[in-house]
Amino acid sequence: MFRSLHMKLVLIMVIVMVSVMAVVGTFLINSVTTYHIDNFLSQMTMVFTPQFISTLQDTEKQAQNPPAELSAVMEAYSGLIGVDEYRAFYILDAQTGRYLAGSDDSLADSLTLTPNILKAMKGEVGEDIERLNEYFDVAVPINVDEGSGYVVGVIDTKQELTDFNWNLFTILIRVILFGIFVAVLLSVFLAKTITTPIERLTDQATRLSEGDFSQPAEIYAQDEIGILTQTFNDMANTLQDNMQTIEDERSKLNTLFTHMADGVIAFDRAGRIMHINPEAEKMLGKTFDDTSVYGDVFPDLVISEDDMAADGKYIEIDYMANKRSLKIFFAPLKTGEVSGGIMAVLHDITQQKRLDDARKEFVANVSHELRTPLTNIKGYSETLIDAQDDIDPETRNNFLGIIYNEADRMTRLVKDLLTLTKLDHDRMEGAEQNVDLRAIIDSVASSMAIEARNQGVVIESDLPSELPRVKGEHDRLQQVVMNIVSNAVKYNVRGGKVGITASAEDGQVCVAVADTGMGIPAEDLPRIFERFYRVDKARSREKGGTGLGLAIAKEIIEFHGGTIDVESREGRGTTVYMRLPVGEQVKADA
Repeated sequence: MFRSLHMKLVLIMVIVMVSVMAVVGTFLINSVTTYHIDNFLSQMTMVFTPQFISTLQDTEKQAQNPPAELSAVMEAYSGLIGVDEYRAFYILDAQTGRYLAGSDDSLADSLTLTPNILKAMKGEVGEDIERLNEYFDVAVPINVDEGSGYVVGVIDTKQELTDFNWNLFTILIRVILFGIFVAVLLSVFLAKTITTPIERLTDQATRLSEGDFSQPAEIYAQDEIGILTQTFNDMANTLQDNMQTIEDERSKLNTLFTHMADGVIAFDRAGRIMHINPEAEKMLGKTFDDTSVYGDVFPDLVISEDDMAADGKYIEIDYMANKRSLKIFFAPLKTGEVSGGIMAVLHDITQQKRLDDARKEFVANVSHELRTPLTNIKGYSETLIDAQDDIDPETRNNFLGIIYNEADRMTRLVKDLLTLTKLDHDRMEGAEQNVDLRAIIDSVASSMAIEARNQGVVIESDLPSELPRVKGEHDRLQQVVMNIVSNAVKYNVRGGKVGITASAEDGQVCVAVADTGMGIPAEDLPRIFERFYRVDKARSREKGGTGLGLAIAKEIIEFHGGTIDVESREGRGTTVYMRLPVGEQVKADA
């Protein structure tokens, strides 16, 4: 209840008011008491002068009844003494202190021997007054020093002072109560004046913490609180601008984080996942939630901050997951000098590694393919040089023929490699034109007829009378058809057949070359278009192949916007499908 500023202000005002009135009341009561004491002593000083005391002494010596005559003298001065119902004079026997006469005979039973009376009984004037006593009194000795005598005194019961003080106290209580009422009203008004803007600022701060910047705090006055409110509104505007900037940057980072090609995972100090993007889950082949930890992501990869590089930047690790080759960069997350966890950035290097392996294999294959004919050429050449005229013409011609064939084989290999290089760099020569595939197929079939006959293979063509033309480069397309048909003849069986068919559908021309040869094993099918890949390496080299024919065919077909596919069953033959888009001119020129 008293924790609120409003109640504290009210309580402070009430306490201040009560304290002030209590101090004032105490001062007034003390002042009144002092006034009464001073007034009493002043009156006594005015009455009990040396002359009056001498008169009393003379009266006591000459009187036949001293107590009565002394009382009569005192009665004559009762007005100056101020005798009333609260104040009285008395005559006491100085030897016994017994009451003899006075203005109030009830003192005979109630009067006690006060310090001033005892002092007077010893012959000294008693005029000492104690504030805390229930009375004021003065006692004067009359001829006490002669072995007898009397004590004349005046006593005030302080009832008048008590009544006055009580009335004053009652007034003060009323004033205090009224002051408290006024203090409460003023403090409530003052508290409202102070706390209302503060409460509005508190509400505004609450709205700001919830992200609501729609309403500024109301300014009530141009005082310190008004300046505070204006400063608060300026701060809110600045905060809103900063938060909007941060939100924009956060949105950009979130978009980048979500759609970036690399995987990113952030772990806190406890190893829990703070952030993970979809690409990381795709690379790892798993999905993770807020409860996942480092061990769920990398179960067989233990890493710690101590493993970081000496400069504390990152470490690089090769990792296999989901049949992918990954390169992971681990870097510490720090807030100042305190570590806040680890960030893992995943790069998928599967294709890069595959290309690197392919490059190494390509270099090895080219080296191997060139080494064999060069070795043969060198060997037969050395034999011819060493033998000179000792070798017969038939053998010489045979050796020269082998040298020629091996040189021709290297020429074809280099030519195929140059073709692939041009295709890789989109440097295909020759202008685009409408090409008649039917004419190309007929020409290839005629060219391969002799070789097919030598292999014991029959080439059959089943082509429509009108086949749409395709847009492309004539010589390259003829090279593709030649490679496919040549392979179908070379790798066929004696007595086998090669069938060539063509059709037009869905804006494409499809050419199918089917053979009845040995077929391709299922495990080799995905790799038959790779460079230098051979299903049966020994037989391929025997047939003079370079292992680049299908790779070149695929590159040329795809360069022309088409596709090439192979269907094969081991021991039952192979079918190659080539699909090319139809050109602008769909019929042969008349």
